[in-house]
Amino acid sequence: MKIATLALGVIFFSGCAMAGTAQEQEKTTHKKVRTLSGCLEKHGDGDEYQLTTAAGATWEIKSDAVKLGEHVGHTVRLTGTVRNATAHGMKEDAKQEAQEHGMDKGATEHGHMEVTGLKMVSESCNK
Repeated sequence: MKIATLALGVIFFSGCAMAGTAQEQEKTTHKKVRTLSGCLEKHGDGDEYQLTTAAGATWEIKSDAVKLGEHVGHTVRLTGTVRNATAHGMKEDAKQEAQEHGMDKGATEHGHMEVTGLKMVSESCNK
């Protein structure tokens, strides 16, 4: 009986440790606040913009705090909040898993961000 209790305790402890590791991984892949660099372009009507990173990722950008229009055509570093960070993180996790198995190796990240800060890196974009 003592051996069975001890074995059950070890299994429980191992399960808790693995769950903690999974939660840590989720925290790093599902970030709510991110910093991105790339070329800022006008996208659509109104106050809609797009940032294209050097790796080809595209982000739909909006901001009530920063005047983005002044930086169209510039290379910028944006800080902001990923809209629906959990869903975005899950999508990127699935994309990464597919790439690891040889599927869609050319897939790039796409997301939506509410910008809270902007720093101009260059007055032009490298394309």
